[in-house]
Amino acid sequence: MYDYITGKLTELTPTYLIVENNGIGYVMHISLNTYSKLEVNTQARIFAHLQIKEDAHTLYGFYEAKEREVFRILISVSGIGANTARMILSSLTAEEVANAISKENVRALQNIKGIGAKTAQRMIVELKDKMIKIAGSEQNLLPQYNTSADEALSALVMLGFQKGAAEKALAQISRENKQASVEEYIKLALKVL
Repeated sequence: MYDYITGKLTELTPTYLIVENNGIGYVMHISLNTYSKLEVNTQARIFAHLQIKEDAHTLYGFYEAKEREVFRILISVSGIGANTARMILSSLTAEEVANAISKENVRALQNIKGIGAKTAQRMIVELKDKMIKIAGSEQNLLPQYNTSADEALSALVMLGFQKGAAEKALAQISRENKQASVEEYIKLALKVL
């Protein structure tokens, strides 16, 4: 089993990277969160997860060990494969996933492409105890789902904006300004949308 690979990033795309180590280029599938933290032609340490199937050996890469840990926990759930776990970690950070599951936030999980109500509920039932340990003391620092953002989302949808785009804009605003009023959320979202 590989723990990490250190080397030069010779290729970097939103879905995979190639890290060269001792003349060997390793293709590693990555999340958007990992992609956003890396730069091509730089040295990097990429935490690895090797998935072995009958027809393929696939490497998954992570910028942080915590993201890999959450990935491994997610794929332990029946019905969640490596690609679905990667989609989850592309939509939310590892901390946000741990927080959503430990606080039983079904709505945050359902907002992820490919995750329905049953899968979200199964994730919460099966993973809540494990995710509480990961979220730990960071829970108070993580973005919380708040009523101001919810009301702003309803208003933006009524104004004709797509729900998914509005949710992304409001999530970004929430990270930067957690105490915003409904009006501030709407004004800031209109600048982004």
